[in-house]
Amino acid sequence: MAQQDMIAAIVREVLAELNGAKGTNGGAPAAAGGALHYKNDYPLSAKHPELVKTATGKSLADITLDAVVSGAVKAEEIRITPQTLELQAQIAESISRPQSARNMRRAGELTRVPDERMLAIYNALRPNRSSKTELLAIADELDQQFSAKVCAAFVREAAAVYEARGVLRKD
Repeated sequence: MAQQDMIAAIVREVLAELNGAKGTNGGAPAAAGGALHYKNDYPLSAKHPELVKTATGKSLADITLDAVVSGAVKAEEIRITPQTLELQAQIAESISRPQSARNMRRAGELTRVPDERMLAIYNALRPNRSSKTELLAIADELDQQFSAKVCAAFVREAAAVYEARGVLRKD
């Protein structure tokens, strides 16, 4: 019952904001196109649930246990989106956590990579599992097929470091 009350409160807050009522955040910079700030905008689910959407556009209010059980919400819709990770990155930057922000943005790139492929890439990056050619091919795949440019650069860097340390697979 508490979950239903929370969902109802979120829906009321979203509707109030959509209808022009003042929110509890003192004016969301995101609504004006600016960056989010920890003090005004965190946690997103409480202060800006309208900004958190599934990959198919469902809102937080649409994600209920009943909707999951009935099949109206699929497992892939519960995953975080690159847009939500970008919002979290903005919040991290607002409190001087640039490393966390970069991690969120890299994670956003990886949301486009299928799970099975991501696990294969993870295993390929383990020492002595891949040749330099294989790692560079993975980097090219991340870059070209998934537009994961930052992650591709990390794999290229890993290939160079593995080569220097002698931990590439020896054929």
